[in-house]
Amino acid sequence: MGKQIVRSGDVRLAVWTAGDPAHPTVVLVHGYPDTHVVWDEVVAVLAEDFHVVTFDNRGAGASDCPAGIEPYRIEQLAADLLAVIDAVSPEQPVHLVGHDWGSILAWELVTDPAAADRIASFTSVAGPCLDHVGHWMRGWAAHPRASAAQLVRSWYVAAFQVPGLGTLPWRLGLGSAWDALLARVDGVPRRERVRSRGADGEIGVRLYRANIARRLRHPGERRTEVPVQVVHAAGDHFVGPDMGSDAHRWVPRLWRRTLAATHWAPLTHGPALARMITELVDHVRGAPAPALTRTAREGEFGGKLVLVTGAGSGIGRATAHAFAQLGAEVVAVDVDAAAAAHTAGQVDGHAFAVDVSDEAAMRKLADEVVAAHGVPDVVVNNAGIGHSGTFLATTPDEWRRVLDVNLWGVIHGCREFGARLVERGEGGHVVNVASAAAWLPATDLAAYSTSKAAVAMLSDCLRGELAAHGIGVSTICPGLIDTNITRTSTFSGLDDAAQDARRAHAAAVYGRRNFRPEGVAREIVDAVRRSKAVVPVTPEATVVRLLSRLSPGLLRTLAASGLDRGAPVAR
Repeated sequence: MGKQIVRSGDVRLAVWTAGDPAHPTVVLVHGYPDTHVVWDEVVAVLAEDFHVVTFDNRGAGASDCPAGIEPYRIEQLAADLLAVIDAVSPEQPVHLVGHDWGSILAWELVTDPAAADRIASFTSVAGPCLDHVGHWMRGWAAHPRASAAQLVRSWYVAAFQVPGLGTLPWRLGLGSAWDALLARVDGVPRRERVRSRGADGEIGVRLYRANIARRLRHPGERRTEVPVQVVHAAGDHFVGPDMGSDAHRWVPRLWRRTLAATHWAPLTHGPALARMITELVDHVRGAPAPALTRTAREGEFGGKLVLVTGAGSGIGRATAHAFAQLGAEVVAVDVDAAAAAHTAGQVDGHAFAVDVSDEAAMRKLADEVVAAHGVPDVVVNNAGIGHSGTFLATTPDEWRRVLDVNLWGVIHGCREFGARLVERGEGGHVVNVASAAAWLPATDLAAYSTSKAAVAMLSDCLRGELAAHGIGVSTICPGLIDTNITRTSTFSGLDDAAQDARRAHAAAVYGRRNFRPEGVAREIVDAVRRSKAVVPVTPEATVVRLLSRLSPGLLRTLAASGLDRGAPVAR
């Protein structure tokens, strides 16, 4: 990594470069109380494809530290940034990335018409435009709770306005304890200590005193035509998701994205952040970027991609419709290509035909979906088949068929899409459709109940594992649902005529129950919305679950006495 000195007026700025200078230039701007090293993980990834530039802001690290408050006005820092850009890429515009105060000062340059031709794109992480925030705060009556929540988050900003108060902790040794504090509070990996941390923290308080009050009191009209993506860290203790949420008023080419990280995303999610930066740069340069070009439909799930297996009929089709009605873009997956296409046509989505029990086919499906549409934000593993038979009557082939679809199909869906959700780093949700039969030790449902109980336990295990990545997992357990599963279920030890008779009987029972798939779909949407862990859908499912907890012996007695005769207790 090369180092050079760039002058901005009387201030000398320490600048580092990595990667091939012939490649597009990406300039990374750090925040408070950091130095350029906060970007090390991001630089390591970006340098493979870009010319990457980092530098220490005035008052930090190896750059000069002017005395007083006035030199730390945001206009001065924006001039420093422009000086760096002109030095490292005098002929071509750069792609700008800012974190925390680095993002705040970058907004100043991005919204300056005189600098518009010097910036090709801007990725803002955890640092909104102060002027946009000023306008947002003035409209507090439209969002009183969000405004109040942000004031609580920003308690330290008020403290920093008191002379001497903001610098006191740094003078008392906070710099030497800073990395340990971040590790304990936000899980930031311990790293080599920045020796200037204490001085950086103390001097950086001047940023707040020089800029916050005057900009929030008198916000300007900061507009830009530069393509901007705003990355919100879901676990950010300082910047709420709503602050500056009306920036689209001034930024027509704006994308909002969420990273499953804390405020210190460059330190904890460097590769994921580097991928987001790359996606915007590539998109600006003309390459496909599914996550940025997805149709922004109106609704609660607008801009989200939802994949549903078993979407050709029943609960799967109803779930596809429910998410589409709320603005989601839907990928309908079914073993029946025509049925998948029919559902996709109804919801203006995308159809894929696949056997969920086939591991290789599911991996190919995941690759194709991600390449064409991006990583799904919500994955609903719904595909399943019904089967009735006692343990001894159920043949090994019947066991394999039930477990291959009902359990392995869910496992394949969770593995292929779960891994990609984790790698993406933006959170998400996985829904696994089980059944009330998961709690019912039914003598006529040996294979079916076992497969659904396994799905429920798999979901519980996965929920704990994926929580750290901001990914929720819900288990949906319907009872008697009027779907075509009753018309396609199989029964052990019966000839074709007897099978048809049992199917007709089951269909009649479920038809009289008349609980429609749309009711399950509503519960699935609500489970994603509220990140519910386990959802018994129907009254009978609730009763079975309650009995399984309070009186499992009674439930076994009822099941053995013939509670389950006639049809699988399932959707």
